[in-house]
Amino acid sequence: MAYRVWWQVYPLGFCGAPIRPQSNEERCIKPRLDRIVNWLDYMKDMGCDGLLLGPIFEADTHGYDTTDYYRIDPRLGDEASFNRLVNACHERGIVLMLDGVFNHVGRKFPEFQRELQRAQHEFRNGGSISHDNEDMFSFSRAGDGKLDYEKFEGHAILPALNHRSSKVADLVVDVMTHWMARGVDAWRLDAAATVPSEFWAQVLPRIRRKKPDAWFMGEAIQSDYLQLVKDSTMDSVTQYELWKAIWSSLKEENFYELDWCLKRHNDFLGTFVPQTFIGNHDVSRIASLVEDEGKLAVAVALLFMLGGTPSIYYGDERAWCGLKTDGVGGDDEVRPEYPDTPAGLSNQGDWMYRLISQLAAVRQARPWIADASTKPVILDNRHYVYDICARNEEASLRVDISLDQRPHVDILKQGEAKPLLHVEHHT
Repeated sequence: MAYRVWWQVYPLGFCGAPIRPQSNEERCIKPRLDRIVNWLDYMKDMGCDGLLLGPIFEADTHGYDTTDYYRIDPRLGDEASFNRLVNACHERGIVLMLDGVFNHVGRKFPEFQRELQRAQHEFRNGGSISHDNEDMFSFSRAGDGKLDYEKFEGHAILPALNHRSSKVADLVVDVMTHWMARGVDAWRLDAAATVPSEFWAQVLPRIRRKKPDAWFMGEAIQSDYLQLVKDSTMDSVTQYELWKAIWSSLKEENFYELDWCLKRHNDFLGTFVPQTFIGNHDVSRIASLVEDEGKLAVAVALLFMLGGTPSIYYGDERAWCGLKTDGVGGDDEVRPEYPDTPAGLSNQGDWMYRLISQLAAVRQARPWIADASTKPVILDNRHYVYDICARNEEASLRVDISLDQRPHVDILKQGEAKPLLHVEHHT
């Protein structure tokens, strides 16, 4: 899985499902997952051979407030819709990764409601509130004397699972193996760094015993990546440090920041292959961050010409803009709806789609790039040259980046003056 190029899709937004349903009618089963099938050839032509889906299980609103791990969200369809998508992916050689939200659930999650009712009964009758480590949720008396429960980042709609409970461990193992038996190839573990590493170290080997080729990528924003991978047994984590360094070094025209980050990135690559990205469903779009299409072309070239497992977030291949803001609806702008088919797209961003296709072709012809390290050759604020070298040192490329005049990147074979690929913004 580490050698794949992924296309990341947030299904509820992509498929035009109501994010905050106001009626039962809006929760009726509609096979919107079929819309994604219409885009599989589009992603293959772009050079992506892995589909990373955001939440697809039944939830109350945005998908991260799960109410049933074993049911496809009716807003997206049913198990038949899911089967059609899996079959269509595998017919094209596309592997499928699902978003596993196992840190927390929604308030309507049945077991949370059962344990909440029990805790309320104990509370009303003056008894002590249970602290059984086998309970799936943790309840307590708040400072004001009221009944409270553990929440994810303080969000009342997201009760946190109790990862000390064997019931929770058994649930997560069963959910992941259930869907892998139906064709899922890999899992993104949402908010993985906020879950105790010993929980993953207990759960993931149990799944691998049933599915030896299973691949697990953990979401980690601010974390000791090396220690997390070692302790949790995850295969990969999200490389947020590199995401920040790419857009910030381009925006501020300071390649010293990127060079510093790549030294750490080399250390990571010696142990595991991080998931690399320049956009996802939780951050403002790269086109809005760098605010220059020439620099945007450079950002994409960096994504493909560095070690890691790269993913393209839908809309970024069209150079779309979008800002994430705080509050209700703050994610909507970066989680937009796509047309029913690629024919419904305008010509906007065609240049970016073509560029990604070219870069993906260079990379896919050189699978050694996935765990390759970098060596700086020239370092200045606006000019950065580095060699990307295979672990066995039997292959390498030179990457020459300049922000002077028209920002551009030349990718060269060692010893050759003519670029293998010249990258810059073309309308």
